[in-house]
Amino acid sequence: MTDEPILEMLSVDEAAARFGRGPLPAAPYHDPAWWEREREAVFLRSWIHIGHVCEVPEPGSFVRREIEFAGASLLVMRGRDGQVRAFHNACRHRGSRLVDEMSGKRSKLSCRYHMWTYGSDGTLLSAPDFERFHVAREACALKPVATEVVAGMVFVNFDPQPAQSAREFFGPIAAAMERLPVARATCFTEWTYEIGANWKTNFDNFQENYHLRFIHPRTGEQALGPENPFGYPTHYGFLGPHRGQRLWKNPDPPPIPDSLRLGYARVGELACREGLDFPKTDFKLFPCFHVVGLPPYQNYTHTMYPLGPDRTRGQVRMYWTAPPADAWAAFSREFAAVAIRDVLSEDREAVEASQQGLAAIDEVHFQDHEVLLRHLYLEVEKRVRARGKTAALAEVAA
Repeated sequence: MTDEPILEMLSVDEAAARFGRGPLPAAPYHDPAWWEREREAVFLRSWIHIGHVCEVPEPGSFVRREIEFAGASLLVMRGRDGQVRAFHNACRHRGSRLVDEMSGKRSKLSCRYHMWTYGSDGTLLSAPDFERFHVAREACALKPVATEVVAGMVFVNFDPQPAQSAREFFGPIAAAMERLPVARATCFTEWTYEIGANWKTNFDNFQENYHLRFIHPRTGEQALGPENPFGYPTHYGFLGPHRGQRLWKNPDPPPIPDSLRLGYARVGELACREGLDFPKTDFKLFPCFHVVGLPPYQNYTHTMYPLGPDRTRGQVRMYWTAPPADAWAAFSREFAAVAIRDVLSEDREAVEASQQGLAAIDEVHFQDHEVLLRHLYLEVEKRVRARGKTAALAEVAA
């Protein structure tokens, strides 16, 4: 959490009293029918992080993104006017894929099948013998997807008319993210993974500290102490569907191992040398996006893209505001990135094992310090239920 009153901060007892206690059905973590309803109600109607403006630095620059939950291939492209837009990677003639490569730069996009050609803003520039189609050229522009840039990050929404802009949806969290290095990043270190777990099962792992002493006995020991043996946060924060936590600071942490001391020292020195100054941050943005700021240098995002009811692709990016000036800076950055990657990798086996057992139990049990898990569960359920009710009423009206 930042020090600003961005989220409503509650003690563990206050949060538990507000969001309830007791078991909840386990089906939303594994049931294919529920996943389909969730896909429709949540993922096709929410702002989803898919990139960063530094990936499309010049007019004509583009990146391709495969979004499985929407059955979509997208092109994120910077137009001649400097605006970043997202389009379906499909020719409006008969749906042929326009671009096969994952990134590049083009002044025009041409379909190799029948040579329909589009500008970087998606307009149809030319099509052979177009007069025989008896349709307006304007009606054949590339199909857009709602796109917005917040803190340098590109978000899309598959709803043709989103109820809120991305900035409205994130509220004051948007301004807080603008203070992080990600907002002025020019490059990043990235790694991706696929895990055999529902996206909520995976996200839940990063919303509680109950597991730290068991799964992270080495990497998590700095966050544990005799007075707080589980490393529980001191407060939990909420803003609509979004959440976060204020981490407890160990007043007497164990010494950093000699094998790591040099690396952490170099990271701190590099942050001072590059003039980085940003608040400690932990935002878990609905539905599947985690933004973390750990001064002096670690600012990273973690996006969890659902691939189905029991599989997720994760993307982790650590952001830098300039290319490394020398080998010393490159080493420090790599050390910072690997330190985060190693901690996240320790969770994999436990998360997959949890997913495998969810179909065998009827209920899940959240303790009071797992209130962020409960909050996400309830926010998803609320949207699924509302979507189902709307569909039923529409059928009755018809």
